[in-house]
Amino acid sequence: MSSSNLKKQTDFEQFALHKTLKKGISDAGFKSARPIQLQTIPAGLSGKDVLGLAQTGTGKTAAFALPILNRLLTKPSKCPGVLVLAPTRELATQIAKEFRMLSQFTNIKITTVYGGISIHKQISGLRRKPEIVIGCPGRVLDLMRRGALYLGAVKTLVLDEADHMFDMGFLPDIQKILAELPESRQNLLFSATMPKEIRRLANKILNKPHIAELADSTPASTIDHALYLIPEKRKQDLLKHILNSADCSSAIVFTRTKHRARRLALQLSKLGHRAVGLQGNMSQAQRDKAMGGFRTGHFDILVATDIAARGIDVSNVSYVINFDVPGTPEAYTHRIGRTGRSDKSGIACTFVTKEDRGWVRSTERMIGAPIPRRMVEGFVADFEDAPLRSKTSHKNPRGPQPNRKKRSNRPKSTRKRRSKKRAS
Repeated sequence: MSSSNLKKQTDFEQFALHKTLKKGISDAGFKSARPIQLQTIPAGLSGKDVLGLAQTGTGKTAAFALPILNRLLTKPSKCPGVLVLAPTRELATQIAKEFRMLSQFTNIKITTVYGGISIHKQISGLRRKPEIVIGCPGRVLDLMRRGALYLGAVKTLVLDEADHMFDMGFLPDIQKILAELPESRQNLLFSATMPKEIRRLANKILNKPHIAELADSTPASTIDHALYLIPEKRKQDLLKHILNSADCSSAIVFTRTKHRARRLALQLSKLGHRAVGLQGNMSQAQRDKAMGGFRTGHFDILVATDIAARGIDVSNVSYVINFDVPGTPEAYTHRIGRTGRSDKSGIACTFVTKEDRGWVRSTERMIGAPIPRRMVEGFVADFEDAPLRSKTSHKNPRGPQPNRKKRSNRPKSTRKRRSKKRAS
């Protein structure tokens, strides 16, 4: 294929967008459309429902933002005309940032609503009649109950990171919000994975959707990921060793609990690292300060719980380190997807102990391949555990098992009597 034909296939010009959006795209530095954008923007522009399955960091926000902004510019509607639901404050903020960047040469008003900050300021923002409301289900529902947010004029609904919303228990809130929306509307549902619960939700709300399935449980090819077998007591030593390596310019360290994230961030700071914690007990101002500092390079290390596993788009993260394994196999891809973004390379290290062997088996089964095992000199695990060490088939790491003689369930006394009878 010639270079001119390839450019025509990937250039945003092919979508016939409003001229002010083209200016916004150019100013944002977007050179060519990503695969998820190429497969969903035409359907979104035509008004069809869309089901987009793609990993985080693949350009999903622009895939639904551009059709929405284009429609508002060509066919203005009552306010709010668009509702975007996201599972976390960080993701809602990120989505709003991209909407504003793309619409900076328009008069379209956008507001965000989520917990952790004053609801009265958000009510004031809604009084300015924004065309687009972006928020988390809990706060959206709260504002609806207060009569501050009317959804009867919504023409487009977006559910972003739908699988994560289910993981966080938002499904009942989403169903209550859906009950207040007009039946005639466009629905855009984007997700990285499609568990059965989200499949049921998609079947319920989507009408003859255009389906773009780019999601892959296998980590992106730009990520060099591996398991590091290490006893629990030596995790901190291995972490310090990796953080001190020459190629570790920035890192996100994931922990299982809020307490461990906070404590580990303090410990790393005392060792001279520019580290900051991010966890659910922090106020919104503290979370914004932590993320802002990490994004601008004021901090080199972000120690976080799974609150940061999705929706955090920080470029040039060189390492992701799973200090504790994720709670679910699905979270593995999301966590390590914080590095190796936008075709840049990244490294992901997961510390595993012998207690994690069940998680290892489930995760390898999910991604369909064994995860490489690596050792660091001086940090060799002092235990033997075949399922963790195995580099063979992930379906049965232990290999074939010997046949064992079946034991009778009859009482021992009965077995003895029958044995004597046969002997006589």
